[in-house]
Amino acid sequence: MTLMGTALVTGASTGIGAIYADRLAHRGYDLILVARNTERLQEVAARITDQTGRSVNVMTADLSDKEDLFTVERVLRENAGVTMLVNNAGFGGVTPLLKSDVGRMELMVDLNVTALMRLSYAAAPGFAARGGGTIINISSIVAIGPEILNGVYGGTKAFVLAFTQSLQHELADKGVRVQAVLPGGTATEFWGIAGAGGYADSPLVMPADAMVDAALAGLDLGEVVTIPPLQDGTLWDDYETQRQRIARDLAHATPGARYLAARV
Repeated sequence: MTLMGTALVTGASTGIGAIYADRLAHRGYDLILVARNTERLQEVAARITDQTGRSVNVMTADLSDKEDLFTVERVLRENAGVTMLVNNAGFGGVTPLLKSDVGRMELMVDLNVTALMRLSYAAAPGFAARGGGTIINISSIVAIGPEILNGVYGGTKAFVLAFTQSLQHELADKGVRVQAVLPGGTATEFWGIAGAGGYADSPLVMPADAMVDAALAGLDLGEVVTIPPLQDGTLWDDYETQRQRIARDLAHATPGARYLAARV
């Protein structure tokens, strides 16, 4: 088995994160698994070690807690053996603004945005200096469809998508791979935590292992953005082409003609 270095996976005690840990270990990575639930982490670690023989270390950390977050950052900055970061930790919501608790929305931003950003900043300089490394950021289809679920959740995942595209632009020539994964409805504990547990049984929900396998296939294909439930990949190519076309047509000192014509 080819030795791939060490992958640090957040939110690794269950669901998508635990499956990433399993798949990466089978690809030859040693692991550092991060989550809040120590018992679950240890169960995942023991199972993976038994099946693959890979070295698996666990770190109990709540990434919405600054001290815990800083501890994980130090590992990424100081452990030169880490070659991959999977930013999976996060949670969502389904309630509209008028029914949402603003404190919980702030916590969502802390975890989905701030923690992901800080961990990426901790890992990227070392990856760039060593000429290699991979950052995988778990976004969501709500990044391009913010009307689908809670608006703050959509906003956090839109940040993850934009941040990933910016990282790719800045780091690709330094040997660093960056990927945003946009799952649709996936069969995990997400739905119960978000307040829509019944949706997990919908026939439209993708099994979590199928989602992760598709995401890793997208990584192997060199995709910067991987959308496992999207059946026609050319739709994303068209979307991205139009986005870049618009971006190239934004440097003007005068407003568009439609606004000049509408002035009173």
